[in-house]
Amino acid sequence: MVQLQWGTSEKLRALLCELVSWQSRSKTDGEVKFAYRLKDKLLSIPYFKQNPDHIAFHDAGLNRNAVTAFYKSPETSDTIVLISHFDTVNTEEYGSLEKLAYSPEELTKELQKHKDELPHDALKDLESGQYLFGRGTMDMKTGLAVHMSIIEKASAENWPINLVLLTVPDEEVDSAGMRAAVPGLVSLQEEHQLTYKLFLNGEPSFSQRNDDPNYYIYSGSIGKIMPSALIYGKETHVGEPMSGVTANYIASFLTSEMEFNAEFRESLYEETTPLPVSLRQRDIMNMEYSVQTPYRAQIMYNVFLMKRTASEVMEIFKRTAEKAANACTKAYHEICKREGVQPVGDIKVIYYEELRKYAENKLGQTTVASLIDEVLQNSSWDDREKSLRIADVLMRNCQELGPAMVLLFAPPYYPAVNSSDDSLVIELTEQTKKAAQTKFGVELKQIHYYNGISDLSYVNYQGSSDGWNVYKQNTPVWGSSYSIPFEDMEKLKAPVFNLGPFGKDAHKRTERLHIDSAFVQLPYLVENLIKTMSSVKKVEV
Repeated sequence: MVQLQWGTSEKLRALLCELVSWQSRSKTDGEVKFAYRLKDKLLSIPYFKQNPDHIAFHDAGLNRNAVTAFYKSPETSDTIVLISHFDTVNTEEYGSLEKLAYSPEELTKELQKHKDELPHDALKDLESGQYLFGRGTMDMKTGLAVHMSIIEKASAENWPINLVLLTVPDEEVDSAGMRAAVPGLVSLQEEHQLTYKLFLNGEPSFSQRNDDPNYYIYSGSIGKIMPSALIYGKETHVGEPMSGVTANYIASFLTSEMEFNAEFRESLYEETTPLPVSLRQRDIMNMEYSVQTPYRAQIMYNVFLMKRTASEVMEIFKRTAEKAANACTKAYHEICKREGVQPVGDIKVIYYEELRKYAENKLGQTTVASLIDEVLQNSSWDDREKSLRIADVLMRNCQELGPAMVLLFAPPYYPAVNSSDDSLVIELTEQTKKAAQTKFGVELKQIHYYNGISDLSYVNYQGSSDGWNVYKQNTPVWGSSYSIPFEDMEKLKAPVFNLGPFGKDAHKRTERLHIDSAFVQLPYLVENLIKTMSSVKKVEV
């Protein structure tokens, strides 16, 4: 019998607590160091001691790295990719307990002294003794820990299937880690002549409502895109308001049409995307007080996807913007008529792509490139701010186009992915449900689109080039600080599946992990799933 480092529930729990203790908040030094610590940990596995070159880094920017660890079987080309992320969100909401946020055992004990601070559901779970609290316990270092235990066992027992453990930074922000890893997966596939059979993610089971006790598995992942707008009005002094038109006035018409707009809703497999909402709406002014009216504003909207491409979303966005612009123009002209003044113009709707071409014809490509580069060099702005600021600087140099709504996309973009109708996924779903019910008495429910956004969006891309070309052309930071490897994503042809631990309250102070689910049930179910796909005798059901 091979002695495994993480072969028992107790040892796996200790591994998780160690991984959690490696604080890896997004865009911190801990996120940078995590990949190196993980590599050292993986090198403790005998297979990787003998094959250290099977562990690789993939540059995700800002000194961060995605990590792949490749167990190669000599018997087959069939390969499963085990996907996780290791970054976490911040911990300020823990308040006086923040110093323990990354110490699950200690935090869980200390919460016994703070019961009066916990909501009823969290208090009930704490008192049950069945949950482990802490940042990253649920979302999602348990997935990584289980994958590490699986690849250790597979390499020790020489399972006749190839496994690629892939864990990435930055999932919580822009998925830079997964986007960087995609070309690496393609290179690995080509170098070793691998046949990718499944992309298996380990994201946790997310509740569908506050009191939802169900444990879910997922055969797809919902998409997300952010149609945005730069609003450009006409400046004036507050003492002469009718000499201009404020961007805030124009923006109010667009948001009233966009918020909760059912035209963006999609339904499939009896599941429905949440309605769109605004994530940001504010004017662009200097920080100091001024009596100049705000004539530039920015808006970002969150839209979820199932089947639609970026091109289709932009078509709906343009129709919505044109409706809003017409309503705004009509209302504004009526006010001007009432006040006996001439309007400064009708409200136009312009694609960012059109604005850039206009600016290049007017100013020259070199000047436009210089204006854009100046925005890109501002390290205090993220990709969303840069996108809107690029549109802003071009409009300030092409003011004759105003008043206008400039339509664009702001990062990130997560294409939807779904494998519910794939024959392998249908088999795995039924097998996993049966194993959970028979072995543990746990009923698993299938959801067709993982509703928490995941890195599965960047594999098995099924869209058309038209869909992504519209995104490229209307994302101002495309090709500089942000890009998506669409061509390589198309090469990663294999179904997707998500099987992770049960937990509650991801991104909250009460984030917690169900202990049996994480350390007993999940390792068994993942192993059973992998053996379903290989010639190894499945674990007893």
